Amino acid sequence: MKRFSLAVVSALTALATTASTGAAAEKVTLYCSAQEDWCQVMARGFEDETGIKVNMTRKSSGETFAQLKAESANPKGDVWWGGTGDPHLQAAEEGLTEPYVSSMRSELNDWAISQATSANDKTIGIYSGALGYGYNKDLLAAAGLPEPKCWADLTKPEFKGHVQMANPNSSGTAYTTLATIVQLFGEEKGFDFMKALHVNINQYTKSGSAPIKAAARGETTVGIVFMHDAVKQAVKGFPITVVAPCEGTGYEIGSMSIVKGSRNLENAQKFYDWALTADVQTMALQVNAFQVPSNKGAETSPSAPDLASIKLIDYDFTLYGSSAERRRLLKKWDEDVSVLPQ
Repeated sequence: MKRFSLAVVSALTALATTASTGAAAEKVTLYCSAQEDWCQVMARGFEDETGIKVNMTRKSSGETFAQLKAESANPKGDVWWGGTGDPHLQAAEEGLTEPYVSSMRSELNDWAISQATSANDKTIGIYSGALGYGYNKDLLAAAGLPEPKCWADLTKPEFKGHVQMANPNSSGTAYTTLATIVQLFGEEKGFDFMKALHVNINQYTKSGSAPIKAAARGETTVGIVFMHDAVKQAVKGFPITVVAPCEGTGYEIGSMSIVKGSRNLENAQKFYDWALTADVQTMALQVNAFQVPSNKGAETSPSAPDLASIKLIDYDFTLYGSSAERRRLLKKWDEDVSVLPQ
């Protein structure tokens, strides 16, 4: 009887182990750094199509990069989708993500493949968008401010307290802003610009898209963001005017990476392939995401900024996507800019 009981217990234990292993194989943990509604569309869309449960967490790209570093000894995420490409490149350099070559690569634009090549296939481009800003034209008129057309306009004394941007330590958008200004003007003059801009900043937000949402709500006049985020607010009917700065501007290659040590690697790869398909990238239109998709067959909204008409700099993703350069620039910004009085 005792031997029978032991046999039953052993069988039930084995069954439970098999069931739990099977359950684990049918889930994927997604770290998402795009806008919340787009993250939800991606998570629910993958669940509906595959039956694989998606545990999704939405954080900015800077926050997600920090989380991957903190969890490196015991990874909890499987795939990181969205957000500016620089932190993805830094994660690749630091060994926080792992290489994967998708069968979908032949359908992608060259810039998406270049992103993968520069990271030894540890990340890939999923969309692109230009940096700029948007302003609330009603607030601008009420304050009697001139229409800002250039980066330099945002540093003029009359804009004091009227400009908002994210903190480059937490936001990939804001780090791209810092790297863009340094590339546009040179490091010395670039940091002089950031100091002058700091005087006019009313708040540094955690999220990169928060400044333009604040402008839409009438809480700030100008929000420095990727232009597609400003377009989103304008399309919603808010009095937002979108600006491509006259001096030129940087751009992002939003990226996707598989976490090194993923507990659900096969499902992470399935999500990765799925997310690169034309139909899935076209789903961005459901939530008025106005980035340019990486799949050549995906649809782009007619409201999306026309990158060909914008004066884009030759953004050095290799240099400014490196961990050492990111740490150096952020340290310099922390020590030379953020501590200044406003």
